[in-house]
Parts: sequence; C-alpha cells; structure tokens
Amino acid sequence: GLPAILSVVLALGVQRMAIHKVVVKKLTSVETLGSASVICSDKTGTLTRSEMTIQEVVTASGTCVVTGIGYAPDGEVAPDADPLEGPLRDEVTVVLSGGTLASDAELNVTEDVWSVVGDPTEGAFLVAEKKLGTDGQREGRFERIGEVPFTSERKMMSVLLTDTEHGTIIMSKGAPDVLMEHCTQMRLGDAATELTEEARAQFVEHIADMSGRALRTLGVGYRILTDEEAARVREAAAGDGEADLLDLERDLVLAGVVGIIDPPRPEAAVAVAEAHRAGVRVLMITGDHPATAGRIAADLGIVERGAPVLTGRELETMDDEALSRAVATTSVYARVAPEHKMRIVHALKSQGHTVSMTGDGVNDAPALRAADIGVAMGVTGTQVTKEAATMVLADDNFATIVDAVREGRRIFDNIKKFLRFLLSSNMGEVLTVFGGVVLAGVIGLSGRSSSGVVLPLLATQILWINLVTDSGPALAMGVDPSVEDVMARPPRKPTERVVDGAMWSGVLLIGAVMAVSTLATLDLFLPGGLIETSLSTDDLDTARTAVFSTLVLAQLFNTLNSRSETVSAFSHLFVNKWLWGAIGLTLVLQVAVVEVPFLQAAFSTRSLDLTHWAVVVIMASLVLWVDELRKLVRRLMKR
Repeated sequence: GLPAILSVVLALGVQRMAIHKVVVKKLTSVETLGSASVICSDKTGTLTRSEMTIQEVVTASGTCVVTGIGYAPDGEVAPDADPLEGPLRDEVTVVLSGGTLASDAELNVTEDVWSVVGDPTEGAFLVAEKKLGTDGQREGRFERIGEVPFTSERKMMSVLLTDTEHGTIIMSKGAPDVLMEHCTQMRLGDAATELTEEARAQFVEHIADMSGRALRTLGVGYRILTDEEAARVREAAAGDGEADLLDLERDLVLAGVVGIIDPPRPEAAVAVAEAHRAGVRVLMITGDHPATAGRIAADLGIVERGAPVLTGRELETMDDEALSRAVATTSVYARVAPEHKMRIVHALKSQGHTVSMTGDGVNDAPALRAADIGVAMGVTGTQVTKEAATMVLADDNFATIVDAVREGRRIFDNIKKFLRFLLSSNMGEVLTVFGGVVLAGVIGLSGRSSSGVVLPLLATQILWINLVTDSGPALAMGVDPSVEDVMARPPRKPTERVVDGAMWSGVLLIGAVMAVSTLATLDLFLPGGLIETSLSTDDLDTARTAVFSTLVLAQLFNTLNSRSETVSAFSHLFVNKWLWGAIGLTLVLQVAVVEVPFLQAAFSTRSLDLTHWAVVVIMASLVLWVDELRKLVRRLMKR
C-alpha cells in the first residue's frame, strides 16, 4: 500500500499548495521544499509590492517631488519651494516624456480604476507625466522606428524615434551608473551642455542619497542623430535590415534621474523572520543599486543595517573559491546579471545547501534549472521561466515561498508518520506470526491440528488487517495537521535518511509490544499455555478471534502513536477529523467481521462477549502506553 499512499499524500499536498497560490509541477519537489536551507529571492514584486511610483526627479537645475502613490494620476510635480517653471520644468519634462517614450507599458482606466499593462517601472513614467500634464504635448510628434530592448546584462534600453521637430533621436533609460557611462553631456534648460566631472559627481551623490532612502533609481538620456546616422537608420528600416543601434548609444545627453518608490510587502518581513526561525537563509538578489538593495534588505530583516552588499562587478572578479567564501556570509547582491545567479546557486550547492531560486526573465531559466527548487513568477514571469521552474508563484509573493516551505515540511512529516505507522504495524504482524510458530508449545498452540503448525492468524485475517488499517488510517495521517512546530527546527540535511535510526528503534519496539500483547491474549484465552486463568477455556477459533481483534485495535492505537516521534499522542488529539473517521470506520468493520454471521464464516471468527472485548482493548492499548513512556524518556533526554 506504500506507493499508492505516498502518491496520494503528495497529490493532496500539491492541491493544498495550489490553494495557497503555489503551483507545483513535480510531486517529488514537494518534499524538496521542506528541506530548503537557502531561499534566493528577487526584490521587485517578490519582496516589494511592485507598485512603482516616481517620487523624485533630479536634473541639473534641481530636484522635484512627485506626490501621490499608485497608478492613479492624482498628485503633482513640484520643487520643494518655488513653482515648477523655467529650466527646471523643461528638464523635468524631458525626463518624464523621455522615460515614457522609451517604454512599452500602457496606462488604462476602467471605472475609475487605473492600471498598468506592462512593466510597472515603465508605467510609473506614464503616471508621473500625466501628473505633470505634458502627456498631450508629444501626441503625433514621435514615431518609433527601432528598439534595443532591456536585458539584465545591459541594464538599459533604447528606442529610435523620428521627431517632427528635431529629426531622428535615440532615447535611452536604465540604471543611472550604467547610463552615465554612455553620457558626455547633460540637459540644462532647453539645451545640452558638457557633463563635467563635478556635475557627474553631484548626480552620483543624489543617486546614492535616493538609493539610501530605498528609492529605485533610473536615468534618462537622449541624443539627436547626425544626418548621416539618421539616413543610415532609415535606409536600414526601409530595406527591412537592422541598423547597429548599439553603436548609437554613445555621447548621450543625460536628462536626469528619477527615484521610484516600491514599498516592501508588509507580509514579507514576517515571512523573512519565519524563514530565519526555521534555519533558512534568505538572500536578496536584485539588479537595483547597492544602496537601495541594502536598505530594503535591512528593512525586511534579511540583514543588519550596514551589512555588506556584493555587486555583479565584484562577483566577476572572484574565482569559485572566493565566491564560495563570499556566499557563506553575504546575503545581499545588487546589479546582478543572470549568469551571476547561476554562479551563486553552484557556490551554495557546493556547500551542501538545498537552494531555492526565484526568477522571472528568460535569462533566469538556467539558474532556476540549476537550483534544487526553481521558483518562477506567475504574474510577471515569462513562459520560458515557468517551463524551467519546478514551482510557480501565482501571486509573485515571497511570503508564499515560506508558506510552501512550511507545507513541504508538513508533508514530509506526514510521510514519516505513515511510514512509522505502516512499518511498525506490519512489524507487529510479522512478529506475531513468527512468535506464534516459534512459541507454539509455550502458548498452547501445539497439537491442535493434525496437519502440523497452527498459526495464530489466518491468511484471510491478515489480509483483512492490511485492508482496514493500511488504507484509511494511513491516508488520514497523510493529511494530518502539524502536531509540532515544523518551523522551529533547522532544515533537514540532504544526507539524512527518511527512515533513520530513531524511527527504526521505535518500529522495532512497537512491533515487539504489539506481538507480545497479541500472543499474550492468545495464551490468556487458550488452555494449555503459559498463562492459566479462569478465562483460559476458549477453543482455537475464539482465542484466534481475540488475537485478530487485538492486533487490529493495537494498530488503531498505533495511529495515535505515529503522529509524532516525540510529542505525546494526547497532544492535539482531535485536530484530524479524517483520522478519527478512519478509526471509527475500522472499528465498525472489525466488530462486523467478529459478530455478523456471514462474515464469521468468511473470516473464521467467533462472537466475543464483553469480557473478551475488555481484555482485547486493554491488551491493544499497551502499544500506546509503552510508546508514551518512550516519548517521555526522549523528551527528558533532549531537555
């Protein structure tokens, strides 16, 4: 019955996880979840809400604050004191309009509910531009004729546009530190001027300040192409060719930098604390600025404030040995590319960790495949990522991963429960039959048949025991609520056996007690054995019926034992209605087999009086009391 029960229990676990918005693609990965020792998580949308809102705009002439939260364009763009006008307004207009032009998102409204279709970061530019009130000024003015898409390696994107006023321009947006490497000028009022080292340092200072306040930063730049470049691009577009747009991402004019707020999910901090309590390390791996990553990680409790942050560039300078030492102590990684994720996974696995890795982009697929548990984002994840992953988060929420780990541990505990139950119960049957043969002369079985050996149980009775106890009660334990705090212990080691030494000792002890109690019942009711009392007057069929019933009830008591290796059977005794239903059904069926005439004929049983039933219950309950004593000793030794 073990393979069938195991499959059903895993399938029920997968079903429960689906209710909690975790789609598990492989049954075997359910158990792996419970042994996860490291969770590598993205930041945006997983640890944060992904409700991107531009909060600040920094240009050469100053800083503006954007009020309002969310996608509804309710708010305004204004400097701290003076009204927004003159050079500052011109620069802010270019930043927000440029970020919108270099975007594929759409801002929609349905019944006064605003939403973004596409990347939330790009949607933030659309909302801010509406707050500024300049979105109508570019209608019909620009036409896109080419694009260099964003990649995790480049950390920027560019679009090629025809402008009715200035000809052909390239508009770029991306990580400020990356974008500024492509800039030689900056926007000042309505003109471009040299981006001096002093001005560059001021922008870097503003970026660090915003990042330190947990704002995600993006820069916007542009360049008006020369007539020769524009002609080459138009010629390539007309001939269905491809111009080398990457070559055009040079000598850009830095329009400005925006600070985008993406508040942490309130449940994420609780989930991080729960993961740490369970002995699971949480690593944040993001493409954001190091200061932003460090601040968000500290706010969520992943690290202490001021903890080191490793960047992708630093990872590239490390060999495998240095990286292995780094991942042992560092929990925050910024400006990371997909290939860096792969190296982090391999470094963690080389240290014996069971690694969970999240991802949403196409390039994240190799890292998800390399991890023990690849987790794809169900909302923002690509189809390629979902195919590569072993589980998909329907809500892209980090807290859901921790819930899945808890559920995985619970499922593994339940697997151990019915393994403990099935092994010890079947051990009891084996030892009963074996002991009945070996000790036949002692317990009064010898000489009761001309054919030779007389067994304490018949084949049909053994089959019945396996039918009623190895199915319903075992399945009910597969859905048993946790009787222990599964998140209060460290992750299971990959080398740890499912059936370990502690379980084997319990299996052998309970099997032996079960056999002794059943054979003692046989000896008690059968004359000519070791125990002679006034009850020792039954024939073989009646005494065998008592043994048969004792073994069934002993296994039912054993279901209560098997719910935990250390916690008392009387703890959380009535939380599993399915288990009590299975026990009740088994009792009814057993009484029917003993008392109903046509079933008596089928199973060679005889009716038992109240004295017999009382002795049966008392002898069967010995497995419960002996195991309670064993658990008490284990708890005292552990304490």
